[in-house]
Amino acid sequence: MGVETQNVIRLFGDVWITNTVTSSWVMMTVIVIVAIIMVRRHPATLYMIIEFLTDMIADVMGEEAAITYFPFLGAMAIYVAVANSFGIVPGVIAPTRDLNTPLALAIVVFFAVHYYGIKQKGVVQYLKDTFSPIYLIILILPLEIIGQISRTFSLAMRLFGNILSGELVVAVVISLIPIIVPLPLVGLSMFTGMLQAYIFAVLATVYISTGVQETSD
Repeated sequence: MGVETQNVIRLFGDVWITNTVTSSWVMMTVIVIVAIIMVRRHPATLYMIIEFLTDMIADVMGEEAAITYFPFLGAMAIYVAVANSFGIVPGVIAPTRDLNTPLALAIVVFFAVHYYGIKQKGVVQYLKDTFSPIYLIILILPLEIIGQISRTFSLAMRLFGNILSGELVVAVVISLIPIIVPLPLVGLSMFTGMLQAYIFAVLATVYISTGVQETSD
């Protein structure tokens, strides 16, 4: 808790790799290792996680679509959930505490929406559905651009703000009160991180569902 973003590895000139990036590398390695262990020793637990994520996606998009989009949305949900809670490790910064990480995730969702929409419908039909009715495109285009940008920024800021505020509260309490007392707050911070990961994944699912949804002419 309380670790600040710092430059740790210099590539060239003023280009640095921050501790947020190295934390993400370590975290992803941990996720892969834990996944391998779960496949070999605790497959039932892994199945429960997969089933929960699949049901979450299916509630928004339907069961058939859940299977199609699970690899992307499931990986996104797991990454965000672990990233949000990774800051409880002493000396490690939660990747999502750095605005660059939530913003990068939101941008990935932004492009995924259009990628899956075009893949599902084709370029022409996707553009027709996005700017329908087409004869009002002059009015709709600016509003659509503003809407796309604002929801992407909102997705990033919601995640960043909640994780940062949670960590700051815990850090302040730990600095004022003996270590045993703030432990419930650490648990609350982890719960908040999981909840924010769920919200982020659901919103990403809703956005993709909107992009691939067939609309009548």
